[in-house]
Amino acid sequence: MPYLLISTQIRMEVGPTMVGDEHSDPNLMQFLGATKRNMLGNHFWEYYVNDAPRIVLNKLESCGYRVVSMTGVGQTLVWCLHKE
Repeated sequence: MPYLLISTQIRMEVGPTMVGDEHSDPNLMQFLGATKRNMLGNHFWEYYVNDAPRIVLNKLESCGYRVVSMTGVGQTLVWCLHKE
């Protein structure tokens, strides 16, 4: 999976960071130390880590991922990464 989205709430820029969904690469999620959870009311699962986005981005860079774009959506910060 060459593309990856990570996100965090603006008020939570020190973590946790959402790093994937139920279709994410389990090996990558394990490398990031991610935990799978289902939030009350959601019909999907997501992976998160307690690390700040900066830490997650550094880990992903060591795996060959590069930031393609970053934006704010409401109260959420989102990074799109691509593995080269």
